[in-house]
Amino acid sequence: MNAKKKKLIVHTIAHVILILGSVTMLVPFIWMVSSSFKSLGEVFVFPPTLFGEKIVWENYTKISSRFDYFAYFMNSVKVSAWVVICQVFTSATAGFVFAKLNFKGRDKIFLLYLATMMIPFHVTVITNYLQMSIYGLVNTLWSLMLPASVSAFGTFLMRQFFITVPNELIDAAKIDGCNPFTTFIRIAFPMAKSTIATLCIFCFMGVWNDYFTPLIYINDSRKYTLPLGLASMKGMYSTDWPVLMSSSVIAVLPVLVAFLLAQDAFVKGVMMSGMKE
Repeated sequence: MNAKKKKLIVHTIAHVILILGSVTMLVPFIWMVSSSFKSLGEVFVFPPTLFGEKIVWENYTKISSRFDYFAYFMNSVKVSAWVVICQVFTSATAGFVFAKLNFKGRDKIFLLYLATMMIPFHVTVITNYLQMSIYGLVNTLWSLMLPASVSAFGTFLMRQFFITVPNELIDAAKIDGCNPFTTFIRIAFPMAKSTIATLCIFCFMGVWNDYFTPLIYINDSRKYTLPLGLASMKGMYSTDWPVLMSSSVIAVLPVLVAFLLAQDAFVKGVMMSGMKE
């Protein structure tokens, strides 16, 4: 067997594995969507069916009548929008500073800042809760938004991109009279669109799907985000699974739309970030 045939076989096996992996990932999503259009008695029928005897559209109309789903959704939108905007701005500015501005102890400060990524969130949750309690922010959306406004990972991601920006551009901006902030806003930031899109996707998915943090800080059901709201829909003795699946489908849609819209920029941003040190 020649090298060409061996390479073809390896590529074929790799593609088969990837296809099987993608199918495995899609099965829970397909089951969720199909269950959202079934009656309660058809959800756990064995052998399972893709759809029931008839499509039950009423599962989607029952959501708002039984739960304050719109409030959960809007709370998640508010928190996600704030965190994404703040993280993009703080991470981009910090990344530019660590990549292009020279000052004493820059690399050591960056390493210390980066070391915080190795500390699990659960280790600091008690001190963070006490701090939010001192400020009177417990049981408010601010307790979810303010601590997440900065990100060591986002700073690292943006720094790795700004390192690839030619220093000649920065020097030319200085010659034209631009200060560091003006150079960042007019030159560096517009060049980082792909990496910013990548950071937005990572940040949005993390905040939108976060269950643990709201569980710690939020007690009022009117301030629940979607993950907490979906968990509250599960009853102690019985659960309307089709309605819960319908709610889950709607909760997943913003993430799918965001990823599909930014897919090209996401892939490009992952490839470009960290190309060289």
